[in-house]
Amino acid sequence: MIDRQTVERIKDAANIVEVVSEFVTLRKSGANYKGLCPFHNEKTPSFYVSPSRGTCHCFGCGKGGTPISFIMEHEQMTYPEALRWLANKYHIEIQEKELTDEERREQSERESMFIVNEWAADYFEDLLHNHPDGQAVGLQYFRGRGFRDDIIRKFRLGFDLNDRLALGQTARQKGYQEDFLLKTGICYKNDRSQLIDRYAGRVIFPWIGVSGKVVGFGGRKLDAATKGVQQKYVNSPDSDIYHKDHELYGIYQAKKAIAKEDRVYMVEGYTDVISMHQCGIENVVANSGTALSVHQIHILHRFTSNITLLYDGDAAGIHAALRGTDMLLQEGMNLKVLLLPDGDDPDSFARKHTAADFRKYIEDHQTDFIQFKTDLLLKDERDPLKRSEAINSIVESISMVQNQILRDTYLHDCSTRMGINEATLINQMNRFIRDRRGQGQGTAAQGETVQQPVSQAPKVAPQVVARPTDNTSRVEWLLIQLIIRKGEQVIFHDMDDGQGGRTTVTVAQYVSYDLASDELLFHNPLYNQILAEANDHSGEEGFQCEAYFINHPDLEISQLAAQMSIDRYQLILPPKAAPKNDNERRLQEETAEEQLRNQTRHLVMDFRLEYVDNKLRQLMADIKASAGDAGKMMKLMEEYKDMQLIRNTLAKELGSNIVV
Repeated sequence: MIDRQTVERIKDAANIVEVVSEFVTLRKSGANYKGLCPFHNEKTPSFYVSPSRGTCHCFGCGKGGTPISFIMEHEQMTYPEALRWLANKYHIEIQEKELTDEERREQSERESMFIVNEWAADYFEDLLHNHPDGQAVGLQYFRGRGFRDDIIRKFRLGFDLNDRLALGQTARQKGYQEDFLLKTGICYKNDRSQLIDRYAGRVIFPWIGVSGKVVGFGGRKLDAATKGVQQKYVNSPDSDIYHKDHELYGIYQAKKAIAKEDRVYMVEGYTDVISMHQCGIENVVANSGTALSVHQIHILHRFTSNITLLYDGDAAGIHAALRGTDMLLQEGMNLKVLLLPDGDDPDSFARKHTAADFRKYIEDHQTDFIQFKTDLLLKDERDPLKRSEAINSIVESISMVQNQILRDTYLHDCSTRMGINEATLINQMNRFIRDRRGQGQGTAAQGETVQQPVSQAPKVAPQVVARPTDNTSRVEWLLIQLIIRKGEQVIFHDMDDGQGGRTTVTVAQYVSYDLASDELLFHNPLYNQILAEANDHSGEEGFQCEAYFINHPDLEISQLAAQMSIDRYQLILPPKAAPKNDNERRLQEETAEEQLRNQTRHLVMDFRLEYVDNKLRQLMADIKASAGDAGKMMKLMEEYKDMQLIRNTLAKELGSNIVV
């Protein structure tokens, strides 16, 4: 682990212009620099670098951040890897934290296992290309599958001899310890204590982790040997360095393409990945036939929020497409599904088509997952009980969606397509959410609750959050920008803490307390996380929100903070009347603290007003839809009247406008 002092030295030494210039040609533009964005294709430079703030930002795609986050994004590195890259650039010696004897032993064992795996990968690869059996059997198998030699080398494919003792003997002759051959699972012992090669007589698919290290292997029996054999593939057993549900096949070769395309294609098997790469589509990985795990989803989320599942169109493919999808939705992924024509899997389809044709087919035929599931489960279904079960399953999937606006849209579309009252679907969705929250599986910060009304109103619990307008987006932007820039600054002194004492209140604390009083949330979950962290840290001595968030280890937060350090909107406060005398002039000369306090209050009231306006629009739509039901209409009109009174009260207190 890199010690804190070394991390600070790296941050201090890293010059944003020097770091970005390693990858982008920059030209001076006033006090800043600009160039073509390295994260998306463009002809007009929109990528700006600010030496004074130490940040970069693309106004086209929104990516950027600090030197650390830039390297993380551009080179697809983890936070520690980016720190080491910068330390190497600026010749800073890494000071690792002092490890205990046990930690040193475990670290040494892990490194030894990686070294053994690397040797084994080289051993299998050498056999494939240079041993007569490897060339005649293994290489011919891969070429028979249509794989080019350059693709075979790109994925480090290999071959293992039929002799089950040869690998162990060779490894020990090379000085590798028997213990690590067993711990990695490359070998196991028989009842005569002989080292037996797990992959003998198979072609080899190495599993390479995100960092480029070989973590495990998959071995496949050759076609002629698979008749009557249930276990075509043998994979590495779980070990200290390999857990199958933590890894994705092809992630190392695909990570840059995933980030560039901002989408990942998920397939089932090794050959699907390899054939799509050869076809020219590189942003593809495989989970090798198992349901996706949270660990795998988190790996993908580092590079993109968009995933398309590609499976063949038979019953097995449809079943595979439904596995783990709710977890993807719950983790905030935007999910699409594509079933290929019957008789084709991604491997065979890729071998028949060019990259352009394959991409066009995907664009034309991929379907939003909720629509896919609705069409699949309700197609020609007439049995009321089965139809009810299908609708429940669809609504449960919708309840997993983290974006409240998207969730609302899905419910509205499903109501129209299914011919079911939207309120019924909303009630069922909220029940799923409450049940998960009761089991500890959901929190308000993850978007698992609906927004509640403002405190001045009679308590009316709306079931679905109204869609935010552009104004809402601007108000939220301004409010969270204020948190990032000035969240730690005190705006109230000597306030009653409710327990007989006195306390101070910062900008972040004021906003957090005010919104929490009515369980109001931002539409963007990232904003909720930023507010929560600013509130937690704002009382700490020396804490500065802007520096904290710009240097945040979460790449999304770091990029957002860097973006928000650049003015985009401005708050216009109402002009004051000219003072009539010196006394009025003194009264109008507000301190900086008073100005910040007024600005904070103003933005919070703007946020509440936007909520009330959205609620009024929703109520008006409900009133129109309830024509013919006098009782329901009267109840809605009473609620509308109460909300209108709240809106008028807020409007009287506000005298500002938000402008771009």
